Amino acid sequence: MYLTQDVLQGPLLELWDTLIAYLPNLLGAVLVFLVGVIIAHILRTVVVKVVALLRVDDLAKKLEITSQFERAGLRLHIGGLLGWIVKWFFIIIALIAATDILGWDQVTDYLSQVVTFIPNVIIAVIILLAGILLGNFVQNVVKTSVEAAKLESADFLSGVAKWAILVFTLMAALVQLQIAPELIRVLFTGLVAMLSLSGGLAFGLGGKDHAHKFLNRLQKDISSEK
Repeated sequence: MYLTQDVLQGPLLELWDTLIAYLPNLLGAVLVFLVGVIIAHILRTVVVKVVALLRVDDLAKKLEITSQFERAGLRLHIGGLLGWIVKWFFIIIALIAATDILGWDQVTDYLSQVVTFIPNVIIAVIILLAGILLGNFVQNVVKTSVEAAKLESADFLSGVAKWAILVFTLMAALVQLQIAPELIRVLFTGLVAMLSLSGGLAFGLGGKDHAHKFLNRLQKDISSEK
């Protein structure tokens, strides 16, 4: 009876001592994490208010960036997006500090990799926004130029120019996010080759009659000079 009691009492006492020794680290980690979460929410609110004061979302609507996302079924709110990124950035920082206090090295290393990847996400978002802005600008320029030249298919040509830029922008954003970069490069090369070939064929077939007339006129001019 006493032997069994001693056998059970020893491990239980060791477990209790371990918990008591580990308790300060646990309390410290929880406190650090809670403080980090509070700071993250405060910074998110600050970012949203600053973006609202700068009227960035109004500018995005005027540049038709918001409408492009709405066509894809997405509602873009730049202030909310930046605030969300800032909030989770600091929450992950707080998690890293908490896991470091607890001595969870593997979790700390993983979260550190997540933090280093967040700038890639921000750059990818900037690339997408810049691509949409450039696509709309090029579409307007091409459409105006084609209509000024009194040529047909102004909407078609301007649409092709815009979507070509958007596709290239999407590929660049995926490469920045390190999502199948080799596959994206292959697709990019294939798309450029396809556009070049289709453009050459379209120009050759569509301009065949004009080229024939030009050559006939040139031949008549040469013959008349003789």
